[in-house]
Amino acid sequence: MLFNSLEFAVFFPVVCALYFLVPRSLKTPLLLVASCGFYMAFIPAYILILFTTILVDYFAGIWIERSAGPRKKRLLWISIVVTCLILFVFKYFYFFTDTFAMISTAAGWPVWEPALKIILPIGLSFHTFQSLSYVIEVYRGEQKAERDFITYATYVMFFPQLVAGPIERPQNLLHQFHEVHGFDHDRVVSGLRRMAWGFFKKLVVADRLALYVNDVYAAPHHHNGLQLTIATVFFAYQIYCDFSGYSDIAIGSARVLGFKLMENFDRPYQSTSISEFWRRWHISLSTWFRDYVYFPLGGSKVARSKWVRNILITFGVSGLWHGAAWTYVAWGLLNGVYLVFGGMTKDFRDRCMGVFGLGHATLPRRFVMWITTFILIGVTWILFRAATFSDAWYIFTHLFAGWDLGAIKTQNFQLKHFPAAILGIALLEGLQYAENRWRVSQKLVSLPSVARWPAYASVVVFVILFGVYQSAQFIYFQF
Repeated sequence: MLFNSLEFAVFFPVVCALYFLVPRSLKTPLLLVASCGFYMAFIPAYILILFTTILVDYFAGIWIERSAGPRKKRLLWISIVVTCLILFVFKYFYFFTDTFAMISTAAGWPVWEPALKIILPIGLSFHTFQSLSYVIEVYRGEQKAERDFITYATYVMFFPQLVAGPIERPQNLLHQFHEVHGFDHDRVVSGLRRMAWGFFKKLVVADRLALYVNDVYAAPHHHNGLQLTIATVFFAYQIYCDFSGYSDIAIGSARVLGFKLMENFDRPYQSTSISEFWRRWHISLSTWFRDYVYFPLGGSKVARSKWVRNILITFGVSGLWHGAAWTYVAWGLLNGVYLVFGGMTKDFRDRCMGVFGLGHATLPRRFVMWITTFILIGVTWILFRAATFSDAWYIFTHLFAGWDLGAIKTQNFQLKHFPAAILGIALLEGLQYAENRWRVSQKLVSLPSVARWPAYASVVVFVILFGVYQSAQFIYFQF
C-alpha cells in the first residue's frame, strides 16, 4: 500500500482509531494484522517470505541467547546465512546469473539461462537488515531475545517503516511495543505535521521533478548538455524528497500511534564534505554499514592500506544493497573513492585554502566546499539513475555539450512545470534553512489556535493544489 494513495488515506485513520480504542492486550496484535494487510496490498503471497525470515530470526535470537562459545557463533552464522540467502534468491539471483552469462559468452562457453522469473518483494532489503541487526545485537549481548512472537513479528512488520525504513535497531524500537500508547493530542498533531511535510516533499517536489527526470534519463542520447544537467540536478532533489519524504511520513505516522522512529535524513545538501553528506543521508543505513561492516573490518584504526580497503568494501557492498546492477556497485565505489581521496588530501587542501585566505570558519570557504560537495554527489547520482553504463558515460561526456535553451520547449515536460519545480526546490531549501536557524515548527506550535490551524490548513491546501497525483511508487521500494 502506497502512502500516497486513497487506500492509505482510509487505512491509516481506521487503524489509529482502533489502536486507541482497543484494550492494551490487543494493541500489538492489531498492529501486526494491520501491517500484514498493508504489505499484502502489494503482492499478497510475498508475506510468506517475510514470515520465513521472522521465524528464522525469532528462534535464532532465543537459541543464541541460551548458547555460549562456538555454538553461539554457529547459530548466529546460520541465521545470517539463511536470512541473506532469501535476499540473494529474490534480489541477486539474476544479477549473478546474468554476470556469469556475460563472462561465459565472452569466453565462448555454453550459456544456461534460467526460465523462472522472480519478482523482488518490495522492501526486502530493509526488513532483511532490520532482522539481521536484531540477531547480531542479541549475539553481542546488547539486546535481550524477544520471547513473545507477536511482538517480535510486529517489530519487523511495523507498517510505517516496513518497506523503506528507517532501518531500526531493536534497542530503539522493540521495547516500545511493550509500552502503553494512549491518545495524546499534541503528539498526534506533531505526527500529522511531520506527515504533511513528507507529503509536500513527495507530491509537490519529487513527483513533479520526476516528470522531467524520467523523460531525459529514458533516452539521454536525445537530449543536449543543458537538459542532461537540469535532469541530473532535478534527480538529486527528486531522490532526496522522495526518500526523505517517505521517512517523514513513516516517522510521523509512527508518532501518531505513539512510537518514536530514528531520524533518517538531516538536510544532506547543506553538507560541506562527502563525509558530512554521508552522516546526513540515509542515516539508518549508513550507521548500519558502519556498525556491522566497517567497524568489524577494523574501521579506521588500521594501517592506511587496510583503511582504504575497509572504505571501498563498505561502500561497494552498500552500492550492491541498493540494486542488483553494476551501476549501483560503481556508484557505491565512487563514493568510497571520494572519501578515501578526501581523507588523504585533507591537510593539503587545508593548506591550499589557507594560501587563498580561506580559513576554516570563513563563509567563502564554506560556500566553495558546499558547491563542490553538491557537484561531486550529483556526479554519483548519474550512475545511480542511469539504466546502463553506456547511458551514464554518455551523460558524463555530454553535460557541457550544447546548451540550447530552445530544446527544452520540445520536451513532454511542459514549460509550466519548470517554475513549479524550481519553486518547490526553493521552498524546500528555504524551509529547511528556516527550521535550522529559527526553529519554525516550535514557533508554529506556540501560536494561538486561531493562527496555528489556518497555517496547517494552508499547507494541506498547498499540497492538494500543487501535488502530482499519479500514485507514483517511492523510489526506494525497489530496494
